[in-house]
Amino acid sequence: MEKDLQVVGFRIGNETYGVRIGAVREIVRVPEITSVPSAPDLIEGVINLRGKIIPVMDLRKRFGQTQIQPDKKNRILVVELENKLIGLIVNAASEVLKIPPSEIEAPGSVFAEGESAYVTGVGKLKGRLIILLDISKLLHRPEFKRLEEAAEPVATAK
Repeated sequence: MEKDLQVVGFRIGNETYGVRIGAVREIVRVPEITSVPSAPDLIEGVINLRGKIIPVMDLRKRFGQTQIQPDKKNRILVVELENKLIGLIVNAASEVLKIPPSEIEAPGSVFAEGESAYVTGVGKLKGRLIILLDISKLLHRPEFKRLEEAAEPVATAK
């Protein structure tokens, strides 16, 4: 029997998204963010997380949300990508969702070509639809190169 896909569920607007639990290092409240001069619009700045400088991108802007209000439910998903930590601001992040493989469908033609490269599927869970994302594909764009420049490499365990 195939194991359920475990994803960290988070919300942007009214939609629930999920990323593989293995990609998420931690979820933190939004601290003070230091802006970076001449950074792309999506990049909010950098945060100091226990001595590590982590660039932060607003995933809400990336997904075209225009009305962005700071809220105490907002969270930063700290993800690891190519040995670098990156923060992604979302409206709320809460749960670990377990989705049976039989309840996951390919993204199909619903998502526009190019944009759908980072959507790996749509999971059905208790009447909800969860859009499954591949963080590495989401960030493999020119803006990620800028994020990478601001990120410190993750210290590898020896």
